[in-house]
Amino acid sequence: MIEMPNVIGFTQEGAVKELESRGLVPSCFMVVNDGSYASGCVVSCSAEAGTSVEAGSVIVVYIAADPSVENVPATPEQPAASGNTDTADGSAGSPRRLHGIRHGLSKIRKSERAKRGNHSMNSAEHYTTRYLETDDLDQYNALLRYTFQVTEEELTATGWKDDEIKQSKFPVLERADVLGCFDGDTLVSQFAVYPLKMNIYDEVYHVGFVTSVCTYPEYTGQGIMKKLMIQGLTRMYEEGKTFALLYPYSIPLYHHLGWEIVSNKISFNIKDRQIPTKVQAPGYVRRVAWDNTDFHELHSHFASVTHGCLFRNNLAWEEYWRWDEDDTNVAIYYNMKDKPCGYMVYLIKNDIMHIKEMIYLNREAQKGLWEYIHAHDSMIDEVHGNTYFSEPIAFEMDDGDIKESIRPYAMGRIVDVESFLEDYPCDPDGGELCIDLEIEDTLLPWNNRTFTVRFADGHCKVVNAPAEYKLKMGIGTLSTLLLGYKTADRLYELERIEGREEAAERLDDVLFHKIPYISDYI
Repeated sequence: MIEMPNVIGFTQEGAVKELESRGLVPSCFMVVNDGSYASGCVVSCSAEAGTSVEAGSVIVVYIAADPSVENVPATPEQPAASGNTDTADGSAGSPRRLHGIRHGLSKIRKSERAKRGNHSMNSAEHYTTRYLETDDLDQYNALLRYTFQVTEEELTATGWKDDEIKQSKFPVLERADVLGCFDGDTLVSQFAVYPLKMNIYDEVYHVGFVTSVCTYPEYTGQGIMKKLMIQGLTRMYEEGKTFALLYPYSIPLYHHLGWEIVSNKISFNIKDRQIPTKVQAPGYVRRVAWDNTDFHELHSHFASVTHGCLFRNNLAWEEYWRWDEDDTNVAIYYNMKDKPCGYMVYLIKNDIMHIKEMIYLNREAQKGLWEYIHAHDSMIDEVHGNTYFSEPIAFEMDDGDIKESIRPYAMGRIVDVESFLEDYPCDPDGGELCIDLEIEDTLLPWNNRTFTVRFADGHCKVVNAPAEYKLKMGIGTLSTLLLGYKTADRLYELERIEGREEAAERLDDVLFHKIPYISDYI
């Protein structure tokens, strides 16, 4: 345990250095300042000075903004080092980060104390954990609203009312395993696993999407979230779910617990003059309703042939649309035989076409959708979009001088190595290979051992037989390797795999190599 230093009044830079020197992980938020504080200085932390916190804990640091700034972004700065997953702002939470803290720190504290009641905190050993039920909906919603800073203004802007938000969360509590930590009767931390199916090299895996992960700031630094994660992943193991996904708030935090990056998100900005003009397709495009059968079935078909894609059930579709504006459109490309082959989801606002998602089963559909985009050139000045194919689109443009950015998107983790490998397909042209894989997993003990794996005829199996080679790696490295995000050779170069280089090369021979397409957030 480490004694929390007193950094109140420090500059942000000074506080970060002091906390990092103690082995703690600072996560800084700017808060609206009415002039009572010196701008740029620390006004509060999630742990009180003098208290004991675990090494590697995340400490939320509230920094006073310039008094002249009225709207302060709520996105925290990324922690600089790995550590405990106990974050106040919702690790694996909403990718929107939900725009801003609208009140000063004192108002936030006063409001939330009123909601939760002015009870005294018990010591950590007296906390209890259990799975949430629908009777816990109010507390579940309040914790989400607080940690993600969802304000009434934002709900109004997207057409939601507070009661509607709570009602919409009923299916999550009914269909997901939501594990909560309680201080007395008060929910202080939660960890949800929603069951989904995922295409991994044309095999359908039962997986868990980790979401709604959050803790009230005053309860961080006590290892609560790590304990919830172990319980949640153990439940997945018992239910036969061999792989877990999440959208990370902080990559270093999840690295520390065996998670690794498995997919990318590419964002692009295209000027109207750069939209392809020479593309033509023989089919046609029709705009359809959000609940259109062709639209939903097309995604299911796409998921069945696309490595990494999640199959969307009803709740996944509900979450897909949760924060979209009413003017969001769906356009489907049909071929000459009236078969749907691709779609795009988009919104036109302030002379910009915002493409949320564009998928296609073939090149014809891709060209047909770009032809449809070009048909809007008199209405728009720019096209802003996202793609999850991990392939930059600039090369395909007539004018490739566009703005593109790539960032990690989903992180993944194998929950049960042996069961995962039972269904895992491999390259039948890679020959036979019997190899010892020594896996380090400090979180889940059943994975923390050596697996002798035989690859042959497009399949693999854990066996009891002499091995030709041996490699050593962490569970996160194995996860990103088997999902196809990185090759064994590249991971060997990065010193993430230990052993002989020849062994890494032979392992690459028997594996498929394709970066997963993962676009969903639950």
